[in-house]
Amino acid sequence: MLRLVLPLLVIAVIVLVVVRPGPFVRMLRGKPRPALEEDPREILKRRYAAGEIDEDEYFRRMSGLSQDW
Repeated sequence: MLRLVLPLLVIAVIVLVVVRPGPFVRMLRGKPRPALEEDPREILKRRYAAGEIDEDEYFRRMSGLSQDW
């Protein structure tokens, strides 16, 4: 049984590395994943919740983001 499973496992890993090398290369190099671009509204919500900005500042900035320039 092990003689059958081990070669299949090795082949599966080789196929994954060839088809999708990105995650494996990052894992081997120890580089973090690139950060996704965050929505400015979510950043404001998080800052308000953390107490970094007050309510007036939150609403002022949120209204500025809502305007079409």
